[in-house]
Amino acid sequence: MSQVLSTINNHVMTISINRVEKKNALTLAMYQDMADALVHANDNESVKVVLIKGEGEAFTAGNDIEYFAQRRDGDTIAEINAFMQALATCTCPVVAEVRGVAVGIGTTLLLHCDLVYSAPNTRFCLPFINLGLVPEYASSYILPRIAGRRKASEWLMLGEAFGADEALQFGILTDIVPADKLTDTVQAVCNKLAAKPVFALQHTKQLMSNEHDAIEKQISAELDVFLEALASDAAKEAFDAFLNKRPVNTKKFK
Repeated sequence: MSQVLSTINNHVMTISINRVEKKNALTLAMYQDMADALVHANDNESVKVVLIKGEGEAFTAGNDIEYFAQRRDGDTIAEINAFMQALATCTCPVVAEVRGVAVGIGTTLLLHCDLVYSAPNTRFCLPFINLGLVPEYASSYILPRIAGRRKASEWLMLGEAFGADEALQFGILTDIVPADKLTDTVQAVCNKLAAKPVFALQHTKQLMSNEHDAIEKQISAELDVFLEALASDAAKEAFDAFLNKRPVNTKKFK
């Protein structure tokens, strides 16, 4: 079965991350499949709204660490960049349904969605620093602007998990919905959006996207440093410790 499911119903394209056994951790192929679905949504006049969700009990555990641990110098992450660009430039309103865990890009991608609804017990985390890495997907630009510099510094420099209440308070979420009502609530929101005049809906989104150039510039700058950080001794140590379930040797964090 495909690890990314894409369906269209009543003008809503639903993109479901479907790697349940790995808490929907993302591979390069999955990034490309999501990018392709988003491009198709832009090109398909019957699609008015995009919904992104995770199958099972998790939204996504973020990147599959095994890939990065095995990555060789010179390898690209073109598929990840393709997804980032496709989501950031999607002309349709994008709604996210979040439950369980939203780790790394599982949180940063939400910054590029228009409406985000979460179950109360969802845990969010931006653990880049703990892996010897730097923020990505313009999170170092967007988070200080929506949450304030102090809170963004806490999330990005400490890399500790936080809950849905905090995510709502500091602007990542639209609302928190009881877990048993989350899917129905999100579907109702998508249906309301799909019933709006398309021209006005898409241009309302476009008019609010008035920092696009700055965000694109930050995405590019972050990716350059991210790739450099991937080759560092700190990242290699963090990945090896994670995969082998052992304590990190912080003496290598130079």
